[in-house]
Amino acid sequence: MTDAGTGTAANQDLPPIAERGAVAAPTASRRTGLLVTLVLGGLTAVPPLSMDMYLPALPEVTTSLHSPAATVQLTLTTCLAGMALGQMIVGPMSDKWGRRRPLLAGMVIYVLATALCAIATNVEILIAFRLLQGLAGAAGIVIARAVVRDLYDGVAMARFFSTLMLISGVAPVVAPLIGGQILQVTDWRGVFAVLTVVGVLLTTVVWRTLHETLPPERRHSGGLGQTLRTMRDLLADRAFSGYLLVGAFAFAALFAYISASPFVIQEIYGASPQTFSLLFGVNSVGLVLVGQLNGKVLVGRVSLNRVLGVGLTLVALAAAALLLMSSGVFGTVGLWPMAAGLFVLMSSMGLVMPSTNTLALLRTPHAAGSASALLGTSTFLLGSVASPLVGIAGEHTAVPMAVVQLGCAVLALVSFLGMCRPWQRREVTDGGTEGERTVL
Repeated sequence: MTDAGTGTAANQDLPPIAERGAVAAPTASRRTGLLVTLVLGGLTAVPPLSMDMYLPALPEVTTSLHSPAATVQLTLTTCLAGMALGQMIVGPMSDKWGRRRPLLAGMVIYVLATALCAIATNVEILIAFRLLQGLAGAAGIVIARAVVRDLYDGVAMARFFSTLMLISGVAPVVAPLIGGQILQVTDWRGVFAVLTVVGVLLTTVVWRTLHETLPPERRHSGGLGQTLRTMRDLLADRAFSGYLLVGAFAFAALFAYISASPFVIQEIYGASPQTFSLLFGVNSVGLVLVGQLNGKVLVGRVSLNRVLGVGLTLVALAAAALLLMSSGVFGTVGLWPMAAGLFVLMSSMGLVMPSTNTLALLRTPHAAGSASALLGTSTFLLGSVASPLVGIAGEHTAVPMAVVQLGCAVLALVSFLGMCRPWQRREVTDGGTEGERTVL
């Protein structure tokens, strides 16, 4: 990997890839309004809605399609895999053809695939359409991040990512509740019918309100070869790859919590489903509130690298405490100390995730789509690896969850210190204007 950006002066520390791209920075006049903010938040909320609204219906799908539970679980796996792969496809497309056309195409295909899921006659067809749904739904995730990079820079970008967290962070909390309410009046096919309607509405709003944010002079004209070279150059930038790994490992720790917490809270500590739902909701609110604290108070006053370092340290300390408690070092520990550790771990993600996205995308204004694709795909892939590891020792111990979380937190810190090298003071110019600088 190249050792890019090791200078200390502002003119020595601009991202090297950005210098090679010769791209003008976003101007202050290109800012989004409230409606577009909501649209971008909606695009990032589509994947968790597609995944989590469907969860309460899994037992019913097993009965309805006369399929074993393990086969029906593949409808979740293929959707997640589609979202990972789709970002690698759509991201570079948006760098070549602009953001609007690939996004609209992806949304239309998402609507069609979701509608076809609703009328699937067997589990094999449902698995195939869920894969297509994930591939198409990935367009919203990857292009939303790229649009933010087109419109914002520095402090403004960090604040906007924190705002997006407020919108998209609510989706995983309310999605299972919405799915459960839908199942009160219809069957599992009704869940996909509602998602189809949501997709149609969001596609219409995107078509009417979200204008092109990548001008022709900033687009790539090359084919697959140039796309691969662009991604190679992105990964060759040591700091970008460091932030990519930090974000991926942090998300894996978060995914370990999501996968294991139902068993840990209910099976091991004997909490009711209602208590689990309450704790899950409180933790999600903590993540959102810390994200807002980061965007409204810390960003612009504290360097992004320092915020990220504090967030990663808190995640690691919380994971270490969870491991000590779950392994019996402190004797028998009840539910509430474990719940407190999970709350600190989840809430700290509100410092980690916006800062990671901002610091990575600051280095890549000329290839925001490809960079966003690499960021998104890495998080989904590592998250999918972490998910099965938490159950490796069965459902009667929380040790595997804590081990995975601590391991991911340590690897994130190692990547941060070894590759991002936050002690090297960096400043990048915001919006191409002299005097406005973001301290990294």
